[in-house]
Amino acid sequence: MTLLATTSKPRTIQQLFDLKGKTALVTGGSRGLGLQLAQALGEAGAKVMLSSRKAEDLIEAAAELKSAGIEVDWIAADCSKEADIRALADETIKRFGHVDILVNNAGAAWGAPAEDHPVEAWDKVMNLNIRGYFILSQHIAKHSMIPRKSGRIINVASIAGLGGNPREMTTVAYNTSKGAVVNFTRALGCEWGAYNITVNAICPGFFPSKMTVGTLKAMGEEKLASHAPLGRLGDDEDLKGLCVLYASDAGKHITGQWLAVDGGVSVVTGG
Repeated sequence: MTLLATTSKPRTIQQLFDLKGKTALVTGGSRGLGLQLAQALGEAGAKVMLSSRKAEDLIEAAAELKSAGIEVDWIAADCSKEADIRALADETIKRFGHVDILVNNAGAAWGAPAEDHPVEAWDKVMNLNIRGYFILSQHIAKHSMIPRKSGRIINVASIAGLGGNPREMTTVAYNTSKGAVVNFTRALGCEWGAYNITVNAICPGFFPSKMTVGTLKAMGEEKLASHAPLGRLGDDEDLKGLCVLYASDAGKHITGQWLAVDGGVSVVTGG
């Protein structure tokens, strides 16, 4: 083990969490959890690149962040398509010079009983939820983070990747993909630690969003909230703190880890 001696004065907690001068790329960043994560990084001082498929959503999201004093740009891209992913990475590096923080958040879900789950839907979920994460992480690392020996990668997984579901929730592809994200995070964190790149995952529980609207309607918000020891769903603030911890020097000695932000649901279910 190498011990790093330092004669400099330890930084304050405010300095450790400060992201001024940093650049961040957030996929699926035009709404929902992705926009919350982008807001957190921007509020901490980072310059933020938003990406999602629809330009009109990105324009609206960018305007919202700019009104809060956040420096932001956007690129429309489909993160299920390799050509789009590579173009997104290259254009972000071109505009920003480099990428300090990558948030892999773009995702899709599909509900169907496992015995009837369409193979095409399985492929759609896997291509976006894990294959896309890998391709973008690889490209950003190879062309920005590894040469600079510095980087933070944050993968949005889910508590659905930590175990099974109630019987009424039939999302086998989504659960499988998010379980893959958790182990992808572990493996990549181990491999890229040599380049001073940390790789960590956030595992949200139920948050109101476009992706969860069907489940919330089918099961009821009150019922889902009752499963959590804290008795509520996630809100517009609940992912911010963990995101900035992972992205900043406050979390520089954390890698290959995941943390559930779910009000305690995964503790009850044993995830």
